[in-house]
Amino acid sequence: MNIQIFGKSKCFDTKKAERYFKERGIKFQSVNILEKGLSKRELESVISAVGGLDKLLDEKSKDYFEIKYLLENAKAEKLIEKPSIYKTPIVRNGKQATVGYCPDVWKNWE
Repeated sequence: MNIQIFGKSKCFDTKKAERYFKERGIKFQSVNILEKGLSKRELESVISAVGGLDKLLDEKSKDYFEIKYLLENAKAEKLIEKPSIYKTPIVRNGKQATVGYCPDVWKNWE
């Protein structure tokens, strides 16, 4: 397994995801999404894995209004530009990915 957890340092669900993998002794790479973001290829991979761009958007984000009414390809560009709009954590395992706290899915990755 090659687990990457993209999250925000103040996100409770990100901390829960990290704890989930630590408790099971599964190594993971933690990435601060506000500092690093996702590359265009990583974003495309996650979008196809989770079933659409809208699942990555945090409607509670203060910057959500900037992306709400954009077209799909413009939303992707804005996400790369403003990573604060991502819903976190985004957990990747190769070509698989989840958004939010999803221990039921991660259990199948073990």
